[in-house]
Amino acid sequence: MADTTALATRYLDAWNENDPVARRALVDEIFAADARYTDPLADVRGPEAIDALLGEAQQQFPGLRFSLGGPVDDHHHLARFNWHLGPDGAEPIVIGFDVVTIDGDGRITQVAGFLDKIPS
Repeated sequence: MADTTALATRYLDAWNENDPVARRALVDEIFAADARYTDPLADVRGPEAIDALLGEAQQQFPGLRFSLGGPVDDHHHLARFNWHLGPDGAEPIVIGFDVVTIDGDGRITQVAGFLDKIPS
């Protein structure tokens, strides 16, 4: 089993990475080639589409950062974790949780994202 806390941290690092080349390198590192990302606002497959989605989120929320919202819970090939999106050191604007499926190489094959708190 992969170190799921490290994987979740790298995953959020990818969401926070503003440099397109560095972000794509993170996406290629942590996601399997056929990975799928699904949340209430998106359903994409493959590293290129996932990378584009992350870039769009950064444009939508400039200056905000993703962080872990608590410990990572895992079993077998699954992990779940809460995340926060907001300014560093301030109350999060968005709170959600993701459930990820992990392959034998420790890479994410699927993300199911949920939004618990969004701006009104």
